Amino acid sequence: MKIYIFGAAGSGTTTQGLHLAMNLNIPYFDSDNYFWEDTPVPFTIRRDPQHRNTMVKSDTNKLDSYVIGGGSLPNWNNFWLSAFDLVVFLYIPAEIRIKRLKERELERYGNEIFSNQARNLQYNEFIAWCTGYDNDTASGRTLSVHRHWIQKFNCPVLQILEDLPIQTKTDLILQQIG
Repeated sequence: MKIYIFGAAGSGTTTQGLHLAMNLNIPYFDSDNYFWEDTPVPFTIRRDPQHRNTMVKSDTNKLDSYVIGGGSLPNWNNFWLSAFDLVVFLYIPAEIRIKRLKERELERYGNEIFSNQARNLQYNEFIAWCTGYDNDTASGRTLSVHRHWIQKFNCPVLQILEDLPIQTKTDLILQQIG
């Protein structure tokens, strides 16, 4: 079973993907690890698109089952539209997502996101970008882009459109798998 879990930043795609992969005892791949170069300040340099596609295909090609989660693949390559057996779209209201993201950023980077001018700018730009998801003012990953992309998949798409406990979401996905 090849499963892709996506949604807005802060919607729980990484957490859900890891939890589901653990429950199914299959590998989990975080698309952010392919999208972004490994740099001292994470999430600042995008990887070459051809290289990231080659990397993720190389890691998954020989596997019958895996979960990909984390970031969003709409602009990566049309290959992904037929690469999965199930796609899961997670949506939660913006106020919950933004609160989670602010807590996550503080946990990851500490007070540096406030005390270091460059890191504060990066933090504020990130939060502003995430806030634009629902009203389509962000670049790239937006709700309308995701809704449009959902229509293109060649497999079932499960949409979980509320903030549910992780095990409840896992149970819904497992029911969908059969």
